[in-house]
Amino acid sequence: MTIRQRLEQQEYLLLAPYASHSAESAGRDREEVPCDLRTDFQRDRDRIIHSKSFRRLKFKTQVFLSPEGDHYRTRLTHTLEVAQVARTLARALRLNEDLTEAIALGHDLGHTPYGHIGERTLDTLLPEGFRHNEQSLRVVEKLEHDGSGLNLTREVRDGILTHSGPRQPGTPEAECVRRADRIAYLNHDLDDALRSGILRADAIPPDCLKVLGATHRERINTMIRDIVSCSEGQPHLSMTEPVENAMNGLREFMFERVYRNEWRDPEEARCDYVLRHLFEYYCAHPGEMPEEFVMIGYEDGTERSVCDFLSCMTDRYATRKFTALFAPSSFPAF
Repeated sequence: MTIRQRLEQQEYLLLAPYASHSAESAGRDREEVPCDLRTDFQRDRDRIIHSKSFRRLKFKTQVFLSPEGDHYRTRLTHTLEVAQVARTLARALRLNEDLTEAIALGHDLGHTPYGHIGERTLDTLLPEGFRHNEQSLRVVEKLEHDGSGLNLTREVRDGILTHSGPRQPGTPEAECVRRADRIAYLNHDLDDALRSGILRADAIPPDCLKVLGATHRERINTMIRDIVSCSEGQPHLSMTEPVENAMNGLREFMFERVYRNEWRDPEEARCDYVLRHLFEYYCAHPGEMPEEFVMIGYEDGTERSVCDFLSCMTDRYATRKFTALFAPSSFPAF
């Protein structure tokens, strides 16, 4: 018996009957020889961690662009916080932690430079629209490994696609990530907004604090414990009405005061300007993109390939490209 087979047997002994079992995975689009050491979901997690798109997350915006300080979240630290919360839920509910972690680590691989600002810009530029969850799936299916993708299992790909948007997750592990994503971003974005001075603590709705808690730690603990207490022994995750209502109230507050507030207007305009000009330039000069994106253009059209190229950029790379293409060069010495 291999180590992988022993791990698969342990899952049947330890996990809930409705959990996703590695040995029963729906498989990959391209069949592969099983690994002797790792289950299929463990292999998926490792492939995501070693991917280029995962490494780029450390230079992509979460909410605050180029913040003055070392403690603000980036898209990478957000991803790690989601993975931590999701694994806590999965462990408590006897679900498959490896599948949960793989989905969490891959859920934001398709995010644009400049965070949701860039996502909104590309959504207006691409005829069929742009949604980061769909782009994350496109990254693992097509853009990684020079067009061959990571060949992940169907369960991981489903979880990446359904972590946001109208489509519902196909596994309880994907439900963990969907819930964890909201828990993580609401709490850490609030923490960053308080640190930056955008918000004062006394501005947070008191009815939300009364239910969820007054501190960052208390709020996360309340949300996680509520999901566990409601979902234990159930094939789907849920929350009590008071906690869910308070969580939704906090989300509405964050959208009003942080995500869509007028303090962001100047930087949103600048980021939109940069991406629009880059989009127009590369649509007119597609041959100047890296070869892998030129090839995508032959298959899927120029606009699609340019959108792929731009969405893969980090904040600093997009800014550097814009500067190189459009900023005046220095005057020659006399």
